Amino acid sequence: MTAAPLAVVIPSFNEAERLPSLLADLAAGPADLITDLVVVDGGSSDGTPQLARLGGAQLLQAPAGRGLQLQRGIAATTAPWLLLLHADCRLHPGWVAALRRAMASPEAAWAFDLAVEGQGLSLRLLEQAVRLRTQLRQLPYGDQGLLLQRSLLERAGGMPALPLMEDLVLIQKLQRLAPIRRLGCPLQVNGRRWRRHGVLGTAWRNGQLRQAWRRGISAEQLAERYYASDGSTRSPSPE
Repeated sequence: MTAAPLAVVIPSFNEAERLPSLLADLAAGPADLITDLVVVDGGSSDGTPQLARLGGAQLLQAPAGRGLQLQRGIAATTAPWLLLLHADCRLHPGWVAALRRAMASPEAAWAFDLAVEGQGLSLRLLEQAVRLRTQLRQLPYGDQGLLLQRSLLERAGGMPALPLMEDLVLIQKLQRLAPIRRLGCPLQVNGRRWRRHGVLGTAWRNGQLRQAWRRGISAEQLAERYYASDGSTRSPSPE
């Protein structure tokens, strides 16, 4: 089964420990699938940009802020399909077949099944809850990755240049245009935030951020809260 060319866009910030593994996963895929591999770095100080180049990616620079970084990376590619991934995730065996099936299906946006790195019943229950949310509410978040046609993204108005909540805003726009489906393949994400705050603590914190967003708090303010609670020194908003 063949598929139209695919561009992979990855925003990064201080992910030197994780990004090389993701790039290796992508490099193991068939040469006819991925025509563009772009890493958009938001000012890393740990060697992430150099590792991105060594991993075969085209490197772009942008002010830190995931929405803006994704927007810059998408604009630098031309492939008809886009795969948007966070820099700290890992692809599981079967990802190529899952993407090819999706790309041969009627128009939709597609997300992986969340798989959080680490042991424990609470993480497995979290994964099941996210799977149900994606299946029933068609509401995946950015850490699940997103596969979609460029034309569908353009009809949705493009990637919002927000430092936080860009995934929620985009998904809400896509919901009005096409189905959002599960790829049926796991995507492993770094469990650091779940370990730092606990599963319930992380879920509560994310829920509070979404409520604040709905009350009209700016994405810049929310990003400052979000990264400060993780002890990050990154500048989340475009300068």
